[in-house]
Amino acid sequence: MASTKWNIDPTHSEVTFKVKHLMISTVTGKFKVFEGAAESEGEEFKKVNDIEFKADVKSIDTSNDQRDEHLRSGDFFEVENHPYLVFKADSFNVNDDTVEGQLTIKDVTKTVSFDVEYGGEVVDPYGQTKAGLTVSGKISRKEFGLTYHAVTEAGNVVLGDQIKINVEVQFVKVA
Repeated sequence: MASTKWNIDPTHSEVTFKVKHLMISTVTGKFKVFEGAAESEGEEFKKVNDIEFKADVKSIDTSNDQRDEHLRSGDFFEVENHPYLVFKADSFNVNDDTVEGQLTIKDVTKTVSFDVEYGGEVVDPYGQTKAGLTVSGKISRKEFGLTYHAVTEAGNVVLGDQIKINVEVQFVKVA
């Protein structure tokens, strides 16, 4: 059976994250530049192999320029030496509700599992076949070398360890 290539359509996809700030509220951010691809067995997006996703960490956006520059610095992502966040998975079946793969942030690679909701497959008004997924989960930022730790004068933690990730992704079948 021939395989079919699918690319992420960045204009109809988004990658967001949330982290606790001062442990009383949540800050939301996103990566504005990312790409990804997968191959399906056959023409339909049912069993997908060789999934790869890459986000340009320089494109991080939390709606605060000063905070974004701090996140790009050596305290966090160190984008000069580690410009990309990468996720690779061997396979995913649309009947599964999780996808497991290797997430690399900085020099740290760990096996992670994310929840997945398959949105379906349709042909858009331009004749392109699209497939949609919602991918969500949590990671520990400290496990990936993002160990910046600050405490307020009152002793409150400035930044939580747990990062909630949500990816709304639309794949387009490559002709």
